[in-house]
Amino acid sequence: MNLFDEFKARGMIAQCTNEDEVKRLFENEKLTFYIGFDPTADSLHIGHFIQLKIMAHMQRAGHRPIAVFGGGTAMIGDPTGKNDMRKMMTKETIEHNVECFKKQMSRFIDISDGKALFINNADWLMNMNYIDYLREVGPHFTISRMLAAECYKSRLEKGLTFMEFNYMTMQSYDFYKLYSDYGCTLEFGGDDQWSNIIGGVELIRRKTGKEVYGLTFKLLLTSEGKKMGKTEKGALWLDPEKTSPYDFYQYWRNIDDADVINCMKMLTFMPLSEIAEYEKLEGSEINRAKEKLAYEVTAVIHGEDEARKAEESAKKVFAAGGVSDDMPTTELSAADFTDGKIFVSDLLVKAKLAPSKGEAKRLIQQGGVLINDSKAERFDAFVTLDEIGESLIIKKGKKTYHRIVLK
Repeated sequence: MNLFDEFKARGMIAQCTNEDEVKRLFENEKLTFYIGFDPTADSLHIGHFIQLKIMAHMQRAGHRPIAVFGGGTAMIGDPTGKNDMRKMMTKETIEHNVECFKKQMSRFIDISDGKALFINNADWLMNMNYIDYLREVGPHFTISRMLAAECYKSRLEKGLTFMEFNYMTMQSYDFYKLYSDYGCTLEFGGDDQWSNIIGGVELIRRKTGKEVYGLTFKLLLTSEGKKMGKTEKGALWLDPEKTSPYDFYQYWRNIDDADVINCMKMLTFMPLSEIAEYEKLEGSEINRAKEKLAYEVTAVIHGEDEARKAEESAKKVFAAGGVSDDMPTTELSAADFTDGKIFVSDLLVKAKLAPSKGEAKRLIQQGGVLINDSKAERFDAFVTLDEIGESLIIKKGKKTYHRIVLK
């Protein structure tokens, strides 16, 4: 099975500008392709990992990846999928985030001997003369066609700024620049990037008469069509300081039964034949598939040792409600207590098990919070310093455990 067919068999491909030709190129040529990453945070998240996996797959097959870090485009902000304009970042923040991305990405992509390239589009966008840019790029885009793009249509009623309106042309120019300088003939991206990718394909065709290609991959969604990778603490980050390996493992261990096989196909390097065996599992046996998924994804992101530790800790915790050294832990000091006590709702917020005191009180009233195996019955329930002792275990729902310790 060639790589294009494998992507298809894994259910990953969403749209392609010329599927037959792209498949032929996969089979017969060594391609230079690119994927863009706008550095809007100081860590990559699980949504980025799909793109990293694709790059790694392609590199193993002999193709050359280019990771383009949006040091220039992040100054504008991609309006795709956003209800409001993104918060503007400083150059210093963007540069810091780019360096974080490079460090993380180097664990997955081999950049030695030119096998892959890490490039910052700030190198050509930041010093460009705006009039020259308009003359070079502007004639090849029509307002009517741009407004028909999904990335803009959804924002027209709420307000789309002129600054954001430039984003599509900038991403398109990236593709043109990479084609001109590096022979890049293929752009990959999430399916929400289809309009921007088409813009680049068309720009190159209009300026050079040459054919290049775009291919998008499906977003990581639940069986109900909702984006995966969101937790109560925010995004599911690849940085272990932002999402611990234990929490990362637990996320995949606790996903819905209906999502396990799709995640195996999209996020792991497991052979499809092996995944097919897990697909046969039913009832409580599906938990074996969840454990395998959680281990495999955690091992790729954080390494085999961290995956084993997370797996062992999870089994210890869930087997008997026990305590594990790797259990998520929050430290409190005497200053967090008032007259020697603290409300359980405050504990939930400090442990990031609830986003607000209101939500914490709702959880308590619904009977979903246990403190050392005793249900917190009232919204104003509290614990004392003496009750915490060396440690205290909070259980939220059926699957979430958290330890509180005193400094």
